[in-house]
Amino acid sequence: MANAGRMPGKAGGGLALPAWQPCPIRDVLDRIGDQWSLLILEALGRQPVMRFNELGREVEGISRQMLSRTLKRLEQDGFVARTVYAEVPPRVEYALTELGHSFLLPMRALVSWADGHHDRIRDARAAYGERGSA
Repeated sequence: MANAGRMPGKAGGGLALPAWQPCPIRDVLDRIGDQWSLLILEALGRQPVMRFNELGREVEGISRQMLSRTLKRLEQDGFVARTVYAEVPPRVEYALTELGHSFLLPMRALVSWADGHHDRIRDARAAYGERGSA
């Protein structure tokens, strides 16, 4: 975490990163910290293989378009594998990759921490808002 705010172009050991590569922590958090990714990863962590409509039912409130977009991003980043079967109609299944499975433990720790501290965070926000309006 010591390098979380470092400038792009320098890696932890002083090695140069390509100019186009952002800070690794920001890059990963930007991708998985959106509104839907953690919910999709959690659903796939509970059930090893799911089809598109199953995921849509499991992740309440997500549109078909957003589910498709988020699954593509998770596949692009290596968290999710997509398997298409040559059947009529085509069957498509989604599952966590090894990388996706390796993320479940830290993800669940973060979710647990957020659940355990959410009331305190909300209280702090309210107190801050009251100070700002006074």
